[in-house]
Amino acid sequence: MPISLYLDEHVPRAITVALRIRGVDVIAAQEDKAVGFSDTKLLDRAADLKRVLFTHDDDLLAEATRRQEAGIFFCGVIYAHPLRISIGACINDLEIIAQAGEPEDLANRVEFLPL
Repeated sequence: MPISLYLDEHVPRAITVALRIRGVDVIAAQEDKAVGFSDTKLLDRAADLKRVLFTHDDDLLAEATRRQEAGIFFCGVIYAHPLRISIGACINDLEIIAQAGEPEDLANRVEFLPL
């Protein structure tokens, strides 16, 4: 089963649109009315929807680490620093992860882009 993605408010709309064109199942935080959610609430929302959270926000890394250490389930986080990967490379890497991976591959994990 492909991986479904939840894109936080820091992710450019161009990534959302391009992933949809490529057939990736994505929901953007803006569409879900989740703009301004705390990191905790955002990870909870992604987990409720059974989606891996993609972000450019490094604060989410601390929350993911806290959950790993406490044994609190989350569906996974994919992080890309916006100055270290182009939008095109980001789209390609996310498509590979979403199409080739399984949800359990990223459960309780943090993955960094570029691949």
